[in-house]
Amino acid sequence: MSTVENRCRLVLIAPEIADPQDAAQAMADALKGGDVASVIIPQYGLDDGAFQKLAEAVVPVVQDAGAAALIAGDSRVAGRVKADGLHIEANPEALAEAIEKHAPKMIVGGGNAQDRHKALEVGEAQPDYIFFGKATGDIKPEAHPKNVALGEWWSSLVEIPCIVMGGTDPASVIAIAESGAEFAALRLAVFAEPGRAAQIVQEVNALLDEKAPRFEG
Repeated sequence: MSTVENRCRLVLIAPEIADPQDAAQAMADALKGGDVASVIIPQYGLDDGAFQKLAEAVVPVVQDAGAAALIAGDSRVAGRVKADGLHIEANPEALAEAIEKHAPKMIVGGGNAQDRHKALEVGEAQPDYIFFGKATGDIKPEAHPKNVALGEWWSSLVEIPCIVMGGTDPASVIAIAESGAEFAALRLAVFAEPGRAAQIVQEVNALLDEKAPRFEG
């Protein structure tokens, strides 16, 4: 039986739940479903204090499940809650600054790569990963074709791993996996029905086990 390490893996985007305990419970439920490589925790509209309280509740749940907890944007919150890393969606300069300051102690990955030129600018900073799409960009059932195409181009050219944002349909991970991307990110596909989150994570892993191409070496 092959391990998940040699195929595309699932990344979760934490849902927009303001109450820390409710958010932690939703995440704990989802993570019972099986393999998740990492969880990106966006700030959404929360002020810094509320975001820190949310992160304090969610980060340990993620880490206890064996996934990496990545805080979107706020390095101070990431440090205070002992997160595993930072997800930066600002410009390449801000990403380079974050990498210089926090790597390799923390994972630092970058988004905001809407085209090949911007992707290469992000890549110059040597992040731990590059993210194609927006963390809240799951507005259609399928992954955005442009992001899938960028993932395919990038993974054939560059060694830095890429995450491609999926759609609201859990099966959208298949097109991402077939592109050669190392990671597929889901948000509403998993969390729209909180009671089914674990089952959906389980189904996504089964889909990837069955249909995702295997990486060499």
